[in-house]
Amino acid sequence: MSERHTLIRSLHDVGLAAWFGGSLMGAIGLNGAAKDQGDTRTATDRIASAGWARWTPVNAAAIGAHLFGSGGLLAVNAHRVVTQQGVISSTAAKTVVTGAALAATAYARVLGKKIELASSPDPQDAEKAREHPIDLDKARRQLACAQWVVPALTGCLVVLNALHGEQQRPSEQASGMWERARSVSPFL
Repeated sequence: MSERHTLIRSLHDVGLAAWFGGSLMGAIGLNGAAKDQGDTRTATDRIASAGWARWTPVNAAAIGAHLFGSGGLLAVNAHRVVTQQGVISSTAAKTVVTGAALAATAYARVLGKKIELASSPDPQDAEKAREHPIDLDKARRQLACAQWVVPALTGCLVVLNALHGEQQRPSEQASGMWERARSVSPFL
């Protein structure tokens, strides 16, 4: 009898799809449109910052859904992780890449917020920017890089997810569990 975990798989996959797709669209579409429409660097920063600020809560929900789904999948597949050859290493890789994607996402948001404050016409934002001065050109360069790192890492997660799907095929499970058993018991 097979168990279905449609909800946690959906949270995992839809969350990852939104995280990957939103970051890629933002890096290409939003930033490109801001450059096309901004008359000055400050105007470009304002346009891009406004778009990214609107995306942030949706992105946070997508990441949360993905992480919740990931935890659920790990819980329901714990036996495979332990007993099937190759699954623990792909799970570890997925965990490391997820951590790196989270760090890159957070770093991009911090840089984006600093640029947003520095380019804002609001006097309160200008005051906050003066309290925490930044090298704006350096922050822009770092943000441009970070915003490309996020879709690269989440794209890697999509590929690792495909690998996990392949590892769940019955023939892969049987041979993987046999290989694991042989590796821990030299007498088989």
